[in-house]
Amino acid sequence: MLARRELSAEGVRARLQDRGFPSDVIESTLARLTESGVVDDRRVAQAYARTAVAVKGRGRMRVIRELQGMGIDSAIVAEAVGQVFGDIDERTLIAKALQKKLRGRPPMKDPREQARLYQYLMRQGFTPAAVAAALRRLRVGREADQE
Repeated sequence: MLARRELSAEGVRARLQDRGFPSDVIESTLARLTESGVVDDRRVAQAYARTAVAVKGRGRMRVIRELQGMGIDSAIVAEAVGQVFGDIDERTLIAKALQKKLRGRPPMKDPREQARLYQYLMRQGFTPAAVAAALRRLRVGREADQE
């Protein structure tokens, strides 16, 4: 189960429960795996956060939500997200997400299109202020191109 990818302690617990193992066996197994370092929530959180940012282009809020959904402690989540997002410019991530979403076509003037872009970026986990600023820059850039 751990040969394919690393799992959080909660992920291992859930999989063992799904396979019908008794709770005392699950807890003793988890204690051994954690003690030996095979299961390490800190390592899982850092790896997941790095991948979510570098490969998927996720924002800070979504990464936090997903890590907490994996059952990882909030302190470990905050530490991992802080390390990964420490040197990253959120504006650059948003620009890449917009580029991916628009696929080279210019954004439409339609307010509905702007709303869809806003919702898309919010689902990716970017802050509302950063999303609004990016869409404002996009509108200003488009208006400058039209002049």
